[in-house]
Amino acid sequence: MGSGQVFMIPNVISADTQQAVIPEQVREAILKCDLFYVEDLRTARRYLSSLRLGLVIEELQFEILNKKTSYEDCFELIQPAISGKNIGIISESGCPGVADPGARLVHMAHQFGVKVNPLVGPSSILLALMASGFNGQSFTFHGYLPIDRKERQQAIRDLEKESNLKNITQIFMDTPYRNEALLTDILKVARKETFLCVAKDISGASEHIISKSVGKWKASDIDMKKTPAIFLLYSS
Repeated sequence: MGSGQVFMIPNVISADTQQAVIPEQVREAILKCDLFYVEDLRTARRYLSSLRLGLVIEELQFEILNKKTSYEDCFELIQPAISGKNIGIISESGCPGVADPGARLVHMAHQFGVKVNPLVGPSSILLALMASGFNGQSFTFHGYLPIDRKERQQAIRDLEKESNLKNITQIFMDTPYRNEALLTDILKVARKETFLCVAKDISGASEHIISKSVGKWKASDIDMKKTPAIFLLYSS
């Protein structure tokens, strides 16, 4: 039997936006998949159901692929593709493989010559960078900053210094309930000339993207409302 393929299926990053942000190519790929590796079973089932593709969700085969999935586990997970089945990888939010454990399975797929198909869809990281007006030629995504306040403030100083020295855009995030604290720390320790972009609820109904200097940020007010957000820092 010939080798199957891996389809990297993007998920929505804001509720009820699938009709606007998920292209037909993704829908067609889903119908080709024999099984799905997903970060969260409930999220994946709800997402596939919302696309109204005529699938019987209860009959679909799902396996968990999350941050606890080891590289050794991926050896077993890629076996169906080697045997000829098509696998769909679905992240809990956004594009699988980007700040996402799906990258481990993709790496394993390449080791066995399994074709990998990345599909176009929403990525909060790239959409925030596009809208920031900052350097899009050189940038780094750092994921979550430290929880401890002193460590977080030092991390912000370090990112600002590196941005200034290397002319790069620094991209990071936090859990929604810590966004207010993160914003407060940025405004406290960053230079007033440094630029900050906050991109809230990207692609959603309450999308709000603001990009300006820290000095101007201090003179304004923004309510994070525990909303998912991406932060970008740029010091030239």
